Amino acid sequence: MPYVNIKITNEQVTSEQKARLIEGATQLLVEVLDKNPSTTLVVIDEVNTDNWGIGGRVVTELRAEAKTPP
Repeated sequence: MPYVNIKITNEQVTSEQKARLIEGATQLLVEVLDKNPSTTLVVIDEVNTDNWGIGGRVVTELRAEAKTPP
C-alpha cells in the first residue's frame, strides 16, 4: 500500500486543488510503479507559514516582504 504525504503551506488552497493533488499523486504511482489506486493513500498536511522556514527565515516574514513594494 503506497503512502504519499504532501506538505504545503496553508495559504488559500482550495478543495478542488487538493482533490487534483490527490488524484495526480495517485495517478503518478499507477503510471510509474503500476500501483493499485484503490490501495494508494494520499495525505495532505497544511502547515502554518509561521511553522515553515526557508533559508533560515520564517515563511510568514518572507511572504510579507514580497508583498511590500520596494
